[in-house]
Amino acid sequence: MALTPFFLLFTVLSLPSLPISATVSDAYPSIPGTVPIDGGFTFTDAPKPIRREVYGEGKIFDISHRYTPEMPSWDSTEGIGRFLWLAASMKNGSLANNSEMKFPTHTGTHVDSPGHFYDEYLDAGFDVDSLDLQVLNGPALLVDVPRDTNITAQVMKSLHIPKGVRRVLFRTLNTDRRLMFKKEFDTSYVGFMKDGAQWLVDNTDIKLVGIDYLSAAAYEDLGPSHLVFLKDRETILVEGLKLDDVKAGLYSVHCLPLRLVGAEGSPIRCILID
Repeated sequence: MALTPFFLLFTVLSLPSLPISATVSDAYPSIPGTVPIDGGFTFTDAPKPIRREVYGEGKIFDISHRYTPEMPSWDSTEGIGRFLWLAASMKNGSLANNSEMKFPTHTGTHVDSPGHFYDEYLDAGFDVDSLDLQVLNGPALLVDVPRDTNITAQVMKSLHIPKGVRRVLFRTLNTDRRLMFKKEFDTSYVGFMKDGAQWLVDNTDIKLVGIDYLSAAAYEDLGPSHLVFLKDRETILVEGLKLDDVKAGLYSVHCLPLRLVGAEGSPIRCILID
């Protein structure tokens, strides 16, 4: 869920075996003061990447979403749009390929820090760089939530999550509806109502709450639920998880946010190990 965009800059270096072309485009702009390379050839035997969701013969599951222009963005009907471009291109004379990207920190699979809904916490330095990696990594329970409701106190009671469980990933109707694969933001997503968040904080040992859309809080209880979760600065919210095609049960979860000093949110890469 995005409130204030925080812009990221990444540098991506290409492999020398990638195809070479002389075409100038929006993705490969000409560089002022240079002339595009006119090689006139391509490597026909260039290797093709393999993109996976599961690794190690079903032992490792990538539960992070790929970033694409069509992925949903908070309160947008058009997705995140173009967010990545080559600022410098070998095709146009640069020594190396260097990409830049720009999008809100609460985009795709991401994490919230306490400063997301508490301004005084952000001022005090409770940003994503201050989050506890011991909470973000360790044994985790993936549970299926009843598909006809938001997550209320009654739903939390019905899940019978044992005491001592510190990390829970909640799979909801959002996964069945494939909402993270639709570019138009959908306010009818499933999330925590305030009483559900309060019940979790008061009656369980859960410190990592994972969910399968852009916000752990239901749209109609957006502020109240976040305030409950983040008040004590102990509960970490990981949102926008990819939980399809993974069986419910106990796993080891590993989530690593970027060390963005001063940011209240960050993209995060999460995996489950069976």
